[in-house]
Amino acid sequence: MDEEPAGVRSAASAACPCGSGRPYSDCCGVVHAGAAALTAEQLMRSRYSAFVLRLAPYLLKTWDPSTRPRTIELDDTRWRRLQIVDTVGGGPHDADGVVEFRASYRTDEGVGVLHERSRFVRADGDWVYLDGRQL
Repeated sequence: MDEEPAGVRSAASAACPCGSGRPYSDCCGVVHAGAAALTAEQLMRSRYSAFVLRLAPYLLKTWDPSTRPRTIELDDTRWRRLQIVDTVGGGPHDADGVVEFRASYRTDEGVGVLHERSRFVRADGDWVYLDGRQL
């Protein structure tokens, strides 16, 4: 069995990085371990947590094949907070959905906020990230 990255092991009992208030092991950790995201928002939260925990393989796996890059390089950005602004569709029975979010971060150059309206679709029955427009 593959060993979990150190960040995942230490995060298991801590609050989930996505800001849900639940333990990581009961929130995004379940999706990172292989459970299907039930909604576009749940996938968005799990992808944010994957950026925090530097889980590049998960990010690629949950990216629509039509827009997925070959590789992803995660830099030293320290993601601080996720705020869901709006959702459209993306429910358990929908074929697509939109999640607008703000993600606060810190880099060596300073602090910032990524504000994006992300589109999600179903691929083989599972939610995947299609693309996003920065606002």
